[in-house]
Amino acid sequence: MSTAKTINMTEGPLLGKILKFVLPLMVTNILQVLYNAADMIVVSLSDEPDAVGAIGVTSALINLFVNIFIGFSVGANVVVARHIGAKNPERAEKAVHTSILVSLIFGFAGGIVGIICQRPILFLMGNSGKLLELSMVYTTIYFIGTPFLSLTNYIVAILRAEGDTKTSLFIMSGTGILNVILNLFFVIVVGMSVDGVALATTISNAASAAILLIYLSKDKGMCRFSFKKLRMDFASFKSIIYIGLPAGVQGALFSLSNMIIQSSIIKVNSMLTPAGLDYEPVVKGNSAAANLENFAYTATNSVYQASITFTGQNVGAGKFKRVASVMRNCYFITFCIAVVAAGLLIFCKNPLLSLYGVVNGAAGSGEAIAYDSAVTRIMCIFPLYFLLAFMEVGSGVLRGLGRSATSTLVSLVGSCIFRIIWIYTVFAAVPTLIVIYVSYPVSWGLTAAMHFICCIVVRRKLMRTRKAAAE
Repeated sequence: MSTAKTINMTEGPLLGKILKFVLPLMVTNILQVLYNAADMIVVSLSDEPDAVGAIGVTSALINLFVNIFIGFSVGANVVVARHIGAKNPERAEKAVHTSILVSLIFGFAGGIVGIICQRPILFLMGNSGKLLELSMVYTTIYFIGTPFLSLTNYIVAILRAEGDTKTSLFIMSGTGILNVILNLFFVIVVGMSVDGVALATTISNAASAAILLIYLSKDKGMCRFSFKKLRMDFASFKSIIYIGLPAGVQGALFSLSNMIIQSSIIKVNSMLTPAGLDYEPVVKGNSAAANLENFAYTATNSVYQASITFTGQNVGAGKFKRVASVMRNCYFITFCIAVVAAGLLIFCKNPLLSLYGVVNGAAGSGEAIAYDSAVTRIMCIFPLYFLLAFMEVGSGVLRGLGRSATSTLVSLVGSCIFRIIWIYTVFAAVPTLIVIYVSYPVSWGLTAAMHFICCIVVRRKLMRTRKAAAE
């Protein structure tokens, strides 16, 4: 790989370098969300009225299994970044090849477990009848492609570790366009529904994995891949597990809490849906709004990825004071991105929701219920979206500092457990959508504050340890 595509994270001013890292990554992530949104937009053109809701209710289940295994890519990112920061090519090479093996092992494991467990979990979430069967079709095909998705995520994490976010932008953009074309072909030409968009996603993920692996085999830096060197290095594996396991558990716990929230949304849907309606309006409106929210989330998540990589490289280089500057710059950048992204989505909510077939209608109609549900979610969550951005950056810095377990514990208490308690107490007393959605910004604020305090304490402790060792 040419040095023009990499970033020296351990020397020089940080703001410009973080922006150089974040912007291509943010565009890549937004394009991926756009292509995923195309799944729901295109499937709304099919003859199946419950298709949009069926895809929406599967997100928590898919994330539950995918995050457990793909979450380990965070460990790969940190481990490779540290070896690059320490200028240790031998260890970086071993970490890269171990990461590729781990991605395949966990990808297959995640897919198999997901296929086995999907029906009982979807049923326990409150799905039944046609909605359950459509969800099953979608998740079965999706889980078959999990190994490709896993391999793609790990290679992208490796490229991020050496500061290259442009390559994944170009490759993922191309395969994303392929995904949209296949969506249109399977749904409009062939006449498929949720099965068509799931198949399109699996094929495009396979293409991404193949192209990225070929590219990594031609890398001219420390991260070059070779099939001849593909073996497990247990020191690297241990480090990846140590950092990645908490990240995977955290993602799974967030998905678990979201599944409980999804089941609560289905309960509200049962209370509000008029008799004789042939689809679930609250589920549809919530699914559309949640899909729009992914645009804001993925934009801020790019700064989370930057905070992990920049912190990891500087820790590897022993530059703990520079980590404080990484934190300041990442908090500033993520605040600006969150405010702009959330503001745009609020301002453009009506035309954007209409893309998913969610438009206002006569009072009491299914259209009005779906529209009101979507707008309620948007107006409860987006005005304080910067709190989620702060939470993400704090979590990323902690992981870069090697305190992945601490990050997970804080997130578990501040977000997951808090939301579960909220659902079984506050929502049980006042079962409305507003009560459900308000739990999000409250939990973000609590978790962000705890992450920030932990970052300060851990960084200072590492500085004292380094100083004592030097003396």
